[in-house]
Amino acid sequence: MISRRKFIGYGSAAAAYAVSGAKFANANALGLPIGIQLYSVRQQLQQDYDKALADVASAGFQEVEAAGFYGRSSAQVKQALKKVGLRCVSSHVSFGDLRNKLDEVIAFHKELGAQYIIAPGAGPKDPTPGPNGKPKPMTIEDWRWFAGELNTLGEKTKAAGITLGYHNHVHEFEPVDGGLPYAELLRIMDPKITTLELDCGWASVAGHKPQDLMREHPNRFSMLHVKDFKLGSKPSEAKVTELGLGDIDYKPILAQAAKTQKIRHLFVEQEAFTMPYMDSLKTDAKYMRDLKV
Repeated sequence: MISRRKFIGYGSAAAAYAVSGAKFANANALGLPIGIQLYSVRQQLQQDYDKALADVASAGFQEVEAAGFYGRSSAQVKQALKKVGLRCVSSHVSFGDLRNKLDEVIAFHKELGAQYIIAPGAGPKDPTPGPNGKPKPMTIEDWRWFAGELNTLGEKTKAAGITLGYHNHVHEFEPVDGGLPYAELLRIMDPKITTLELDCGWASVAGHKPQDLMREHPNRFSMLHVKDFKLGSKPSEAKVTELGLGDIDYKPILAQAAKTQKIRHLFVEQEAFTMPYMDSLKTDAKYMRDLKV
């Protein structure tokens, strides 16, 4: 989780949708294309950006959610995606970039054609590091302030035709100062302005059933992250694996999503590979392709 936030911070901050000959079937009963969070292939993108995107497309993915752009302009990213028949519909951007250079972030994503910008982590009202040089822990008041900031920032992205949202990990479900951060996000974030991207894997690791969250909060989630874990008795014991090889059953999750949410996109996220790179991507894409509700 920490490495993701650092990784997003390194980046700046839809191409034409042309999957030749409808080469790949829709993902599942939700009728959505198969998407992937490009954080999954961060190392491959750093080594050879164009080849990594081609590999993603050849594995069976159709949409992507970005996690940094490796110094490329929006025009260069669009061209690279178009070349292999992918489109970028969403992008993760650090809260620091949203807070400090929102106009630049909006302009980049507007040109890219992204419909969503997602914060993959929160930040305190006072970002000054603690005495040890590390970020200070978020208080519950920080979480409340942060949720309000998403509303403020979301008004500006909405004016540009882009929806701002938040993506959870595990810590949002851990009590802070007698409150629950995720409950505060749900309470304060304005659903008319912002959205939530539910990471079903991390929510499961935290001990929550994604289907319960969606049933209790209708129409609050517009996108899902789909990943699998071999769960342990506590979050620290969870081990990432490919879809279908762990303990998370996505049939009831997507069944509930079909009932109570307006899910626009599904993104596989493979935080680490437990088999050769391309085998992992193909395993995940096949799971999504074969998944029926």
